[in-house]
Amino acid sequence: MWLSDFDYPLPADLIAQRPLAERSASRLLCLDGGSGQIADRMFTDLPQMLRPGDLMVFNDTRVIPARLWGRKPTGGQVEVLVERVVAPDRVLAHLRANKPLRVGSRIGIGDLAQLEVLGREGGLFDCAVHGMQADALLESEGHVPLPPYIERADSAADRERYQTLYARRPGAVAAPTAGLHFDGPVLERLAARGVDSAWVTLHVGAGTFQPVRVDNLDEHRMHAEWFEVGAETCAKVREARARGARVVAVGTTAVRSLEAASACGELAPYRGETRLFIRPGYRFRSVDGLVTNFHLPKSTLLMLVCAFAGYDQAMAAYRHAVVQRYRFFSYGDAMFLTPKGAQ
Repeated sequence: MWLSDFDYPLPADLIAQRPLAERSASRLLCLDGGSGQIADRMFTDLPQMLRPGDLMVFNDTRVIPARLWGRKPTGGQVEVLVERVVAPDRVLAHLRANKPLRVGSRIGIGDLAQLEVLGREGGLFDCAVHGMQADALLESEGHVPLPPYIERADSAADRERYQTLYARRPGAVAAPTAGLHFDGPVLERLAARGVDSAWVTLHVGAGTFQPVRVDNLDEHRMHAEWFEVGAETCAKVREARARGARVVAVGTTAVRSLEAASACGELAPYRGETRLFIRPGYRFRSVDGLVTNFHLPKSTLLMLVCAFAGYDQAMAAYRHAVVQRYRFFSYGDAMFLTPKGAQ
């Protein structure tokens, strides 16, 4: 398939710029991948759509305040987006300035800290942190790294709302946005219905917002993201399958974690990086249902949704969402999908 196959028209006013007042007040588009049937619901309806014994798998990554504003000795501004803290005094980061930054360049951050450019690792800059430790620098000077399609500065409210309720392992520079809809009452209703929970960690990188730059998808190379699937989660997935229950991933990050850990044919504990690229034709091994947000045109996340629910069905659902004026992207509405060919 080609990149153009995953394009769709989206009015700019449907891109959500702010979250709703209540997390679970979002709409929920339900797509049956087997029949192509579409239903318009509310996110609070999700618990009744699951069955007792089903297993929901959540990504417990926590977004770090990864955006910094710095200055060169000449006074020029530098935008810093930390991709990964690799040591107490080292970070890998995207740097944006009017002129290219060279090895040895120093970037002042606040009044006490500096970044020193040590070299390059692919598209990232390897930087030493001087004056304080990296974690402390992010906490004192960092901003919430809102996606580029949110056309406003971050606010104090984003520190809480661009974070899932169950976020616990710092490392992401973008939220696993399907999880943003879950509030305490919804989680309680899921548990009361007999829906079990399990956890994975995938630290979402800034590469999730990078456009696919090739027309032939066979030539695309996915960005790397760190993830972990533990033994307890693997056991819960096996137990759910054994009792005939469904494994429902909350977000494309949970899908990629489970499927990457199933690369040898059977789900097994794994800790490391993945470049797994899921597109139509992929055979899913570990996931039977998916809760997700709406994704950008021509994005690898939309390709994953099409692979899961079927290309024609998923693209029809997106057209329906535009007509029905759903809210799109990170602070937007949600979908609940069952796979193509599901009974």
